[in-house]
Amino acid sequence: MFESVLEKVPEYKSFYTIDELNESSEKLAKKYPSRVKIFEIGKSRKGEKIRALRIGKGKKTALLFGFPHPNEPIGSMTLEYLSLKLVEDKALSELDFTWYIIKAIDVDGARLNEGWFKGPFTPLNYALNYYRPPSYQQVEWTFPIEYKTLVWNKPLPETKALMKIIDDRKPRFMYSLHNSGFGGVYFYVSSPCKPLYSKFQNLAKKEKLPLHLGEPEAPYMKKLADAIFKMPTSAESYEFLKKHVKKDPAKIIKGGTSSVDYARKAGENFTLVCEMPYYYDPRIAETSKSDVTRKEAVFYNIKIEKERYNFVKKNYTQVKARIKKHKNKKPFIDTIEEFLRRFPDQIAAREHWAETDPKLKKKATVAEKFDSYVLSRFYGLLISGILYRCVKDTENREVEKEAFNRTTELNQELEKQLSYKVIPIKSLVRVQLGSALLAAEYVNRKH
Repeated sequence: MFESVLEKVPEYKSFYTIDELNESSEKLAKKYPSRVKIFEIGKSRKGEKIRALRIGKGKKTALLFGFPHPNEPIGSMTLEYLSLKLVEDKALSELDFTWYIIKAIDVDGARLNEGWFKGPFTPLNYALNYYRPPSYQQVEWTFPIEYKTLVWNKPLPETKALMKIIDDRKPRFMYSLHNSGFGGVYFYVSSPCKPLYSKFQNLAKKEKLPLHLGEPEAPYMKKLADAIFKMPTSAESYEFLKKHVKKDPAKIIKGGTSSVDYARKAGENFTLVCEMPYYYDPRIAETSKSDVTRKEAVFYNIKIEKERYNFVKKNYTQVKARIKKHKNKKPFIDTIEEFLRRFPDQIAAREHWAETDPKLKKKATVAEKFDSYVLSRFYGLLISGILYRCVKDTENREVEKEAFNRTTELNQELEKQLSYKVIPIKSLVRVQLGSALLAAEYVNRKH
């Protein structure tokens, strides 16, 4: 059943814009009025309608949403194709779900990324048109939480829209469609699900994509299998900071918890995240031993990140007072200022962890070394790109030139150290969609 659905994924050449996604949803609802309902679930911070599709009449509810972070459009293409197949392929009705599909939950942020949606799909073009909000403005991480000193009760309008569906429909299966930028494929699950591990891994292998076997996104991630982790929580982040810095973790986090935590409180729920990269280098899956320890690799990465921080701080400080009058720059200003605020405490926590965790004494794998020495530079490229967008066309020409040059130089350095490939959107959709259908089947059998 799933093979035939995955085989028919189109050869997408670019990512759809918000307008294109909306137009497609409206056409689908108009063509199949008895099977597809399109409705408004709320409005964005800028007042734009957030649309959802309801498809099917199953006994259980599935909630899937794209753009949980606005620089992550892969999921919107997965949902674009899935919404069509749920109508056209009767075999999928055997899963017995009513599907709630939101192609874009962060509409405003997604529009700020549309400059790279049509290509060229190079790291440089991505960086120069990239936007990602600070954590307290991210839909995924602004759900309410009360944990020790961490209290957050300021969900965004977009977050409230998701909260209402979760409260009303109590989804048994939820899929927050994230994606990474560079690396390999990896998964997060809300609870252990051993029957799915090899199936998830094989989806990536079938598309000839490497699993991400480098460092996890955070040191406290619980690994369940290769490239499969238990979903992290704000409470875990809180405890990690509490252990490694002499400061109230709530003053560092300044945000909420995830959709997973919220859905868990609303009822029995299984949530999946499939992190897909735009680019990969085969070394991210190499498990042979390197010539350095993990500790050496981590500290090399910390050194790179400090250089990045110092560059952004030095240049942003020069324009901070003058740039505030440019209201259209506020999204980028907020991101830069949050980066500068959080970095010292976060890096101090990582340094203490690296000094004290005995696991880091062993030799790093090639993948772990590659992650710390090379791959981390890609994310430096992105923060330089944000700084460039922040100062562009604001008459701060010296800093604008400095940020642009820094971004292009970092890209040149990266290109020299990489042997990367741009992954076809078709392959990305197949892995994300395949994991969604496998998870839905797993939940269906469980109930």
